[in-house]
Amino acid sequence: MTLIVVTGPTAVGKTALCIDIAKHYGIPIINADSRQIYRELRIGTATPTEEQLRSVKHYFVRSISIDDYYNASMYEQDVLALLNQFKQSPIQLLTGGSMMYIDAVCNGIDDIPTVRENIREEMKRRYAEEGLEALCEDLKRLDPEHYAVVDKQNHRRVIHALEICYQTGTTYTSFRKQEKKQRPFQIVKIGLNRDREELYQRINQRVDQMMADGLLDEVKSLQDKRSNNALNTVGYKEMFTYLDGTWSLEEAVERMKGNTRRYARKQLTWFKRDEEMRWFHPQQQEEILKYISQYE
Repeated sequence: MTLIVVTGPTAVGKTALCIDIAKHYGIPIINADSRQIYRELRIGTATPTEEQLRSVKHYFVRSISIDDYYNASMYEQDVLALLNQFKQSPIQLLTGGSMMYIDAVCNGIDDIPTVRENIREEMKRRYAEEGLEALCEDLKRLDPEHYAVVDKQNHRRVIHALEICYQTGTTYTSFRKQEKKQRPFQIVKIGLNRDREELYQRINQRVDQMMADGLLDEVKSLQDKRSNNALNTVGYKEMFTYLDGTWSLEEAVERMKGNTRRYARKQLTWFKRDEEMRWFHPQQQEEILKYISQYE
């Protein structure tokens, strides 16, 4: 079996192209967007439309609640189990822009233990009461090697490393072997990109469309869950800030556009490091299908 992985920055045009590819081969789409997996997050994550979902079977779209704990390691195992069901199929298709989810399927991630709920709650409490700087000092004491390389401004990464340290009694570093795992299928990676100005225009238009489709009402309906990690993402964060009265709605929308463009640049930087990636414009559908046909 060959797994075709189609990725690229947000708003580049992955969904429309992959629906055409899936129809061409008569296969489903395996979603690799870490936010589209949540059923409550529809407008702000640009999930496929109802018509698109009816036209092609999708996996891992609107499949769990934001109240459910889920991570890249769990996604890796779920996708591998699904692909095992399709092992007699010559071609399968995975698409999305979440770097860690795609990396988990293609390369595997380290077998880091799932954090127990009591430890997770304790670390949340400490972060709220003591602040990030105190937690960084704690990580420096418990795992100086990881402290030296971790993004000390990213509280989620600092907290996760501490959770592992406290749960296992050893360092987070000891679990990070970063060894590429062998897969029982071939992987072909296709990257999609557009001219920067064209991509930015599409991002701005998508944000405007989200607002027209009712993003603000969607965010309002989730206010009581705003501390949930699934909502710590572009679109929802800016709307929450508006609802807090910190920004005007116009400023929140402009911030959302800017942060989405920044995220797209981050995605491109990540994916362009992958020498196995073959790049196309989304409109090169004929060339893409011809490229895939070599691996049938």
